[in-house]
Amino acid sequence: MSEKSNARELIVSTAARLFFSQGYHATGLNQIIKESSTPKGSLYHYFPHGKEELAHECIQKANENILQKFEEVFAAHDNTGDAIQQFIHDLAIETEAAGFTGFLPFSFWAAVETSCISHQLRIACQDVFAGWQRIITKHLILDGIGEKKAEEMGLLVISLMEGALIISLTNQDKQPLLTAADYLSVVAKNAKEKQ
Repeated sequence: MSEKSNARELIVSTAARLFFSQGYHATGLNQIIKESSTPKGSLYHYFPHGKEELAHECIQKANENILQKFEEVFAAHDNTGDAIQQFIHDLAIETEAAGFTGFLPFSFWAAVETSCISHQLRIACQDVFAGWQRIITKHLILDGIGEKKAEEMGLLVISLMEGALIISLTNQDKQPLLTAADYLSVVAKNAKEKQ
């Protein structure tokens, strides 16, 4: 990796960690520069529009990682219920391993805090959730569930997963995520029968 692209990655990973751990508003560009050990000029070279542009990049990067994980987990399972359960179990383990403080997949710092202050970031957050819903819906349809029901279930999965993540972070306990995973697996497996 070249020094230039390494500086950009350091800025993005540092910003993502800080945005998650202390919030968008509480994170200043000077802190990002200091903690990433990159020159001030690098931040403005890569992100000439400042913090909003940097937050947008963090959202995109987090989403790329999540979509890749979704695809890997779905490819490794015969049905969507088992895949969803595995995905959320993995998230619970990663969350606990990070001490409930590291940068975790997307979640609520981006969706809640930034969407209230920026149209661009709100649209980016909408796109993230829509992308997750599409991928889950696609796999539910492949399991034989009708399109409308699959779309509704995709939204249910995301809603319960994100809600359980917030509760797990607040309680510093992975159990809410594990409970959500188990229930969503059952719901996904039984959905075809109840059409």
